[in-house]
Amino acid sequence: MSEAVLTNELVNQAREGLNRLTQQLNTVVVGKPEPIRMALVALLSEGHVLIEDVPGVGKTLLAKAIAISIDTPFRRIQFTPDLLPSDILGSSIYSSATSEFLFKPGPIFSNVILADEINRTTPRTQSALLEAMSDGQVSIEGTTHILAKPFFVMATQNPFEFEGTYILPESQLDRFMLRIKMGYPARSEERRILTMHRTGSPVELLRPVVTADEILAMQQLVRQVRVDDSVADYLLEIVRATRESDDLRVGVSTRGALTLYRAAQGLAYISGRDFVVPDDIKSLVSPILAHRIVGKSFLNAGEFGAAEAILRDIVDRIEVPV
Repeated sequence: MSEAVLTNELVNQAREGLNRLTQQLNTVVVGKPEPIRMALVALLSEGHVLIEDVPGVGKTLLAKAIAISIDTPFRRIQFTPDLLPSDILGSSIYSSATSEFLFKPGPIFSNVILADEINRTTPRTQSALLEAMSDGQVSIEGTTHILAKPFFVMATQNPFEFEGTYILPESQLDRFMLRIKMGYPARSEERRILTMHRTGSPVELLRPVVTADEILAMQQLVRQVRVDDSVADYLLEIVRATRESDDLRVGVSTRGALTLYRAAQGLAYISGRDFVVPDDIKSLVSPILAHRIVGKSFLNAGEFGAAEAILRDIVDRIEVPV
């Protein structure tokens, strides 16, 4: 799908569509406004989101609710240890009728992908997503295939200490704009969830509330959100501090800085502004940068507790522009 031509009518439709989308998600994913907001930031900023938490707290529910609410093709891929790259990308099959090999596209050829339990498959299979998530294309048997827009990957993973999981390599983690947690619901919210699921899953009743053109329009509008030089310098100061920190072995890369920049534009748009403020940067530091740094006291990128503590300390020490 090509980019939509921005007209005043489409701009207004996009804003109304965002409101409908947010309202619908909040009716299904109860008591989780922040994970919903972060997932929409990734969608509108042309990024991807990784949802990490224990089983059964609504990771797949959020992904399915967003996918159904968007009027675009959707595929769910259940990641398992025996999954192969060709199961995701597709492969050529010999046709006896034509005596030729015909390419059969895999589930990656869709607009919205739910990569369920992505850390239950091998790094080799995980790497099949790298080019698609980074460049919006896949190379198969010497041929490059451009993927349709919008293209959005939502992946869920259980914590790596659970049996039968693989740690995501840094190169795979870096392709995710945001890494978020769901958390357990409050007691009152959990009671409401029990009532809602009495006769079945509420996600089954969802219908699309936005069109693909509206999503593309939102993505274009996000790129037009203004970022003043002082705010951009504030962002770069945070990035520089991670590289110079005595607590970190690996700081934030240039791609990480650009990702934070894009996400801040998305958050500003969702907040109803056409400009980024320092609070946009501060609120996104942990979900965007925590899985991109490696501390001297922990071995793997993205270990939430230690990484977030270091980032909070860095942000607290940097002067906020007025």
